[in-house]
Amino acid sequence: MSRVIFLIFFLVLMLDARDNPFFPTKGEVDLSYTSNAKRALPLLKRAAIDIPSQARAIKKVTVEFLNLDGSTQNIFIELNNAVDWHLPIFISQSMGELHTKKTKELPKKLKSKKKKFTQFYNLGFITFYKKDKEIRVITSDFMIRDFLLTKPHRIVMDFQKELNMNSQVKKLKGLYYKKISFGVHENYYRIVLELDGVYKYKKQRQKKGYSFFLY
Repeated sequence: MSRVIFLIFFLVLMLDARDNPFFPTKGEVDLSYTSNAKRALPLLKRAAIDIPSQARAIKKVTVEFLNLDGSTQNIFIELNNAVDWHLPIFISQSMGELHTKKTKELPKKLKSKKKKFTQFYNLGFITFYKKDKEIRVITSDFMIRDFLLTKPHRIVMDFQKELNMNSQVKKLKGLYYKKISFGVHENYYRIVLELDGVYKYKKQRQKKGYSFFLY
């Protein structure tokens, strides 16, 4: 009789046993586990991130890592530096290669250290010069108004003068400026300077015309 009672008790215990005691039950918290499988990932040499044309400063850099146990982890560094959106942000673990390639890939306009004003548009009665983000407009004509239009970003300048000339458009080379156009209206003419990205500008009156500063 005692053997029968023992067998019944043993069977009841077996009903509550788990199929695989090496994995947690539904009520337990899953623990991360590692694997011996080898994952062949290429070693990081250099990567680049393009930044939008409206960017003017970098505040923080965040990097997400994949750990051995399969979890992810974020680390970051706080920054407060101005940036030129024409250049990408580089990330690298090869300092020598980064310095060499980065220097080679700089646009020619950014490599030169000493820059002078260069003429890029001349109609006789009005002449435009540029140096980086500064524009000088040499004219004796009075500027009635100036304003900024978007999509694409362009500076519109209206000057008081009666003219009888055909409209014209000129494409520009280099950074910051894409093209300039000229058109005649009643009692004034209009100059439109199209920019290569998102900018604001400041205007100053000069003795022989006007200056514009992009930022």
